[in-house]
Amino acid sequence: MDLKLWWFALQKPVKEYDKKVWDSFDLIAKWLISTRATVTQLTLMAGVIAGLLALRDGFFNFPLWLAMTLGIYFAHSSENLVNDYIDYTRGIDEDNYYRGQYGIHPLVHKFWTKQDWARWFFTAGFIAVMCGIFVLVYTGFSPIVIGLFLFGAAILPTYAWPLKYWGLGELLIYVNWGMVLIPGIYAILVGEIPSNLLNIILAGMAFGFGFGSFNFGKHIDKIEADKKKGVGSLPVRMGESTARMFNIITVVLSYALVLYLVFVARFFSPTVLLVFLAAGRGWRVIKLLSQPRPKEAPPGFALWPRWFSTPQLLHIRLFGGLYVLGIILDIVLRMMGLWQ
Repeated sequence: MDLKLWWFALQKPVKEYDKKVWDSFDLIAKWLISTRATVTQLTLMAGVIAGLLALRDGFFNFPLWLAMTLGIYFAHSSENLVNDYIDYTRGIDEDNYYRGQYGIHPLVHKFWTKQDWARWFFTAGFIAVMCGIFVLVYTGFSPIVIGLFLFGAAILPTYAWPLKYWGLGELLIYVNWGMVLIPGIYAILVGEIPSNLLNIILAGMAFGFGFGSFNFGKHIDKIEADKKKGVGSLPVRMGESTARMFNIITVVLSYALVLYLVFVARFFSPTVLLVFLAAGRGWRVIKLLSQPRPKEAPPGFALWPRWFSTPQLLHIRLFGGLYVLGIILDIVLRMMGLWQ
């Protein structure tokens, strides 16, 4: 058990090319690294946001919420494993491709065989499916649950191919993490399509735009690598300049939606304006995106090739954490009768 390594793997990708060192890692460390815990933790955050919104509105159910939150986490972990497998078997991740440069890719670095990968994938997938079945049975086979179950089953094998090649993968990220996960979990906890669905979707999009912008920044980082591999991601199709401007807009929209939900819709109390404590990081991201990506790493730059994506990941993690805190304080104000 190496708690220090666990914490490191939650903060940034782990670089290691020696199989003996990999074999010395404990099971949890291998899980966090191979499923990309730097990102999957954001899916847990989406579950927390949905649960807090349901708690605030009187619809919280702990067993149901826990099953859904664990389910989306393990589903996302499964998706990352599938993504790596498809790109590996299609030859995308070979030849020092972007994915293998910034962190451990167990298949590319020969730490896993395909059989090893299958064991990890089926474990993650089994847990995700069991969580989904629990939710189905618990809700009496709710049509909302069935619809979301089918949606997840459809995107898991198709995101890495062909959707990412068609320039649709990035749009799916924005839709899933903004318009599906948070509103979907909330609606299941309510037990029906809620009357305030639009505001719930906008609250989800405030977080989803940040998550999507991080993913978009990563794909801008690898435009040239993807062109060489024939991966027609949306940034490849847009071109770097347009893609950077599009990404800036999505960062700004996260904050604009919070302002709307506080001052216009009055869906949130002003406590949620805490997210503006992340605006310094957001502004640094915008300034970075306003300039072309360098062709090579500047002297002393240790995060290469993650030029845009790492600052954006740091931004959405802070934004998301402050968002959660702001909603918690919103709940406290309402409980105390200081806001309605």
